Amino acid sequence: MGRKFVVGGNWKMNGSKQQVTEILKFLEAGPLNSETEVIVGVPAIYLDFVKSKIPPNVEVAAQNCYKVEKGAFTGEISPSMLRDIGINWVILGHSERRQIFGETDELIADKVAFALQNGLKVIACIGETLEERESGKTEEVVFRQTKALANKIENWKNVVIAYEPVWAIGTGKTATPQQAQQVHKALRDYISKTVSPDVAENTRIQYGGSVTGANCDELGSQPDIDGFLVGGASLKPEFVKIVNARH
Repeated sequence: MGRKFVVGGNWKMNGSKQQVTEILKFLEAGPLNSETEVIVGVPAIYLDFVKSKIPPNVEVAAQNCYKVEKGAFTGEISPSMLRDIGINWVILGHSERRQIFGETDELIADKVAFALQNGLKVIACIGETLEERESGKTEEVVFRQTKALANKIENWKNVVIAYEPVWAIGTGKTATPQQAQQVHKALRDYISKTVSPDVAENTRIQYGGSVTGANCDELGSQPDIDGFLVGGASLKPEFVKIVNARH
């Protein structure tokens, strides 16, 4: 059996009850390819609202959670709180958490490991900046970030890796399908060598860099691209086209 295509929509810090209701309408209207797993990453304040109204063929993810169960961590939420309201997924290590909020490889790995131990499924994000790409350091950076995760993950069954070239997020620039495939293949080879061939074969690797309705078909046809993590386009009806990229 091949890897199931998985498309995540990361709403980031966007939305109001009115806008969320509009998004839910186009998700419900679809139609969404039943062979594709669909997940939307929702601001924490709307998780419960979205969970209560979303069509059953779409999963809901938090955009972050912390590495401990509870305590004096103002503003944070724990995996068990997410589970308590029926949330099964979380996005961790997004480039914005790394770049803006200074999250280190180690902290992200701790958060991923703790989320997995507490029954969540994780979209774990990795990716290089423009400066790192132009210095020829793409593989060095994504391998380092993946190694930090691999050091802490005991079971990969509930892990999706999202490769997001930071230089292609929200910039309108996109890696060519060939560039994206090259990094995905290198990542899979790296996981095969450092974790196991079985984990490499079964772990889904999403592409997350300015995916749109216009470029999703060609990106989705690459053998090592197992789905997308979509930013801005996930707030618009074209998200349905992206979900259906692999017919």
